[in-house]
Amino acid sequence: MFKRLVKAALAVVPLGAAALYIATMPATVAPQELGPRQVDLARGEAVFWASGCASCHAGDGGDKRVLAGGVRLASPYGVFVAPNISPDPKAGIGGWSEAEFVTAMLKGTSPEGEHYYPAFPYGSYAKMTLGDVRDLWGYLQSLPPTDVVAPRNELGFPFNIRRAVGLWKLLYLSPEPVIDGAPEPGRYLVEGPGHCAECHTPRDLAGGLKTDQWMAGAPNPSGPGRIPNITPSDSGIGSWTAEDIAYYLESGFTPEFDSAGGSMAKVVDNTARMTPQERMAIATYLKAIPPR
Repeated sequence: MFKRLVKAALAVVPLGAAALYIATMPATVAPQELGPRQVDLARGEAVFWASGCASCHAGDGGDKRVLAGGVRLASPYGVFVAPNISPDPKAGIGGWSEAEFVTAMLKGTSPEGEHYYPAFPYGSYAKMTLGDVRDLWGYLQSLPPTDVVAPRNELGFPFNIRRAVGLWKLLYLSPEPVIDGAPEPGRYLVEGPGHCAECHTPRDLAGGLKTDQWMAGAPNPSGPGRIPNITPSDSGIGSWTAEDIAYYLESGFTPEFDSAGGSMAKVVDNTARMTPQERMAIATYLKAIPPR
């Protein structure tokens, strides 16, 4: 009986390993899935600012449209470095196809067929529409190329094993809304391109967002302090009106006349370029989500 159990186990383990290997394979978007489409560069620029691309890929100061990368993102797993995403064919993404860009944004897979680390917030970008991603691609291709090569990530074992990210994707990567019934287009802007939860929501031990504590604030991964609670609670921004939130996203000034600093100052650099209607949509969403 014991020998039979051992034999059965030995037979099942390879099958389970094979199933896991298949389940964690990097997903891609084939070129034929896209079809012909006229790129809307104006929409692409709007998506660019809504997505905060310049915050990580343009670095500090200078032209926010020169996307040389190089910003260091400290985390418990090591240091991630934002890559060059300018249209330079060697240092940047100028040699990519549109399908490879769509795959990176919606599936978190590189042109080499490897998993990207979710420091690149594709967990949020996966909630974007295909049209917006394609317009963003068109806009990025219109920006100035730069041949600056960004440094590599600084990750030790076991976090340098990219295949393990496939398990993370099985658990956390989803195009579905987090807050069902939340007002649009604010939900789309916040949960998708704006990727606000990537900083403002705490994470579990595997690095996944704790959706039951959505926007409730989180430890600062790169130093002391805490990313604030931005839910409509007493410990969050419950005392702020929607107009206060929209004005903060435009000016960087709180109702108490404090100013945005650190990473949030970079965010405001982007949100200030959005339309008043988009900023108010974000504010309306944040007033509507469950208080934490």
